[in-house]
Amino acid sequence: MSGRPATIATALTELTGVRYPIVQTGMGWVAGPRLVSASANAGALGILASATMTVEQLRTAVREVKSRTDAPFGVNLRADAGDAGDRVDVIVEQGVRVASFALAPSQELIGRLKDAGVVVIPSIGARRHAEKVAAWGADAVVVQGGEGGGHTGDVATTVLLPQVVDAVDIPVVAAGGFHDGRGLVAALAYGAAGIAMGTRFLLTSDSTVPAAVKEKYLAAAVQDVTVTTEVDGMRHRMLRTELVDALERSGRTTALLRAVRHAAAFRKESGATWAGLVRDGLAMKHGKNLSWSQVLLAANTPVMLKASMVEGRTDRGVMASGQVAGLIDDLPSCAELVDRVMADAHATLESLPQ
Repeated sequence: MSGRPATIATALTELTGVRYPIVQTGMGWVAGPRLVSASANAGALGILASATMTVEQLRTAVREVKSRTDAPFGVNLRADAGDAGDRVDVIVEQGVRVASFALAPSQELIGRLKDAGVVVIPSIGARRHAEKVAAWGADAVVVQGGEGGGHTGDVATTVLLPQVVDAVDIPVVAAGGFHDGRGLVAALAYGAAGIAMGTRFLLTSDSTVPAAVKEKYLAAAVQDVTVTTEVDGMRHRMLRTELVDALERSGRTTALLRAVRHAAAFRKESGATWAGLVRDGLAMKHGKNLSWSQVLLAANTPVMLKASMVEGRTDRGVMASGQVAGLIDDLPSCAELVDRVMADAHATLESLPQ
């Protein structure tokens, strides 16, 4: 590792064994083996997105990451998935270092993972959720402020982060609005143990997202990133496009019919059964207090993300994005990105008044 920036040791680097206090988030259809292994080899904590994979596809993907890197990495799981237990089994059997969750996992799931020596790091968007998972034994939390891409809350990172840092005694990783070393230093000053970045890692040369889609992100200004509830009934931050405008103009009946078609498409893609989808819908409905209309609309998300992130169809797909996309104008490799962030962080620390 000679010639690379020195690390900044934090509770996150100690907990996970990574070189740098940087996390590449588990973005659906984006955070596959190539991006995750490149992030891990760069010294960050790469997180593999598994929600759009079958259990066997997850096992294959984990093995591919392991064939590309010896560095620690993680897998992101949907806590409300009916087969979450089977996915935990894969993580344990394959010796994955970290399990992350987009929703708060149950105390039982946390216990199973910790008993197997897996580090558990849920992502949360509110202080009370951080307090809950900390009480259940989570090793750390990722705190995403409203600037973050995808499903997000409405409290800014600069308000939410210190709230959570003060509320829990486990390491806190800051997400939402980060893309450079200045942000890392700011997060550390708030008491965080590191930063998590999604959009910034999506916009690297190691990302498998089609070039035409990356160009859409690079061309976006800050005001081109919006929040809509019309994709799946929940707050979803993404690039504003003609498709998003059309979704917001469409009526609820049209939206529900589209969701039924997308649910059928996702069932075929993922190998899920209708019974499994209904079971997951019940868990989602209970966990987020959603109506059945919102649960059905949730079928839109994976299909419409795949259209853009895999197929390059920006006319048919949505592009989840943090506001920070408006500040990004290049496509470095993961190694170049991580080295740049750390070099900037050290330079920022040295420039601070003593």
